[in-house]
Amino acid sequence: MTRVLRGRIVVWRDDPLDAGAAARRYVEDGAILIRDGRVAALGEAAAILRDLPPDIELVDCRPHLLMPGFIDPHLHAPQTHVIASYGAELIEWLQKYTFVEEQRHADAAHAARCADFLCDELLRNGTTTACVYTAVYPCSAEAVFAAAQARDMRMIVGKTMMDRNAPAALTDTPQRGYDESKALIARWHKRGRQLFAVTPRFAITSSEAQLECAGALLREHPDCLMQTHLDENPREIDWVRELFPWSEDYAQVYERFGLLGSGSLLGHCIHMTDGERKRLSDSRSVAVFCPTSNLFIGSGLFDLDRARDPRFPLRLAIATDIGGGTSYSMLTTLGEAYKALMLRGQRLTADRAFYMATLGNARALGLEAQIGSLAIGAEADVVVLDSRATPAMAHRAETLRDLDEELFLLMTMGDDRAVAATYVMGERVHARA
Repeated sequence: MTRVLRGRIVVWRDDPLDAGAAARRYVEDGAILIRDGRVAALGEAAAILRDLPPDIELVDCRPHLLMPGFIDPHLHAPQTHVIASYGAELIEWLQKYTFVEEQRHADAAHAARCADFLCDELLRNGTTTACVYTAVYPCSAEAVFAAAQARDMRMIVGKTMMDRNAPAALTDTPQRGYDESKALIARWHKRGRQLFAVTPRFAITSSEAQLECAGALLREHPDCLMQTHLDENPREIDWVRELFPWSEDYAQVYERFGLLGSGSLLGHCIHMTDGERKRLSDSRSVAVFCPTSNLFIGSGLFDLDRARDPRFPLRLAIATDIGGGTSYSMLTTLGEAYKALMLRGQRLTADRAFYMATLGNARALGLEAQIGSLAIGAEADVVVLDSRATPAMAHRAETLRDLDEELFLLMTMGDDRAVAATYVMGERVHARA
């Protein structure tokens, strides 16, 4: 398959805080040549189209923006039915809503229906890669893997491990969690575009024996990722202190069992101490900012500026955290991040926000050679964005002065309606009606 997408192209080559204006490349009339699912060329349309045979398919997306497909590094597949559940903070929210719903995912047919919905909804929102928690049941992970494989999406999926402080029907054991995860790794890890993440939900729901098993999985499969939660809520932190009285802090629990490292994604990280920041920095673990969830559940405000403290700089990602998060849209998530940071007296430029949702998140996953950049040879996952998608956006767009203002409009007023099309490995998988 050879195809050309023509439009206004914007990609990021580095973090704008580090590289300034050189971080972003913009081609006013650009073209992406896609061959066998990968980027074969990207540049000025006149140059690329001049040398092409006449029978090559040309998709003219003008005047829309083309950029790398969005990457969502933290969401929960079994929580699609608990979004917008009223009035609970973290622990109550888990017990009252989430644990009840997740038990339904023991039914493979129900898990498959929800997985199909999730993948289609992500693509409708321009998200082409996600890091996904499933339920404790292997069929829940199988469902997401199968749905992603059918759509050729690059996905990272983990079977949640929980052996305590949850309903009995929703727990495994240390050995069973290990065995079931190992079987899923053998079946799915690096099959097509699929990857596995070792997934102890958080320290509260995993015993020391289970955390040891999770660490063993990572030692045996060092190319797998690891995902869990850290310092989301003060009550959660107090409970971890009671369960692990030997630990100096929450992060040390994960450190003790070998769960911190360059492939470790820790959701939230709102209430970290300096000692925890040092542990994450030294291990090159990733702190995942989940603004809509943090606001909705009332967990607190992430400190983005402090992540650049030269004493212990942190690797970062930004995510929806469905279903504590209330939108599948990374555009909405970036807008909520801007608002949450304003409450801290901090600023998030549109340039850096879109970097984080594309190349920045790819770097957090260790996948920057494959996704997030549209570099030559990279996988051709592309989102087509319409900054005039709604009457209100079109009205505001009449006074836009430059690309920075257009990107800021997209992240503050945009949502799924702004996604004109989504391409996965060069194939169109969503087109706005």
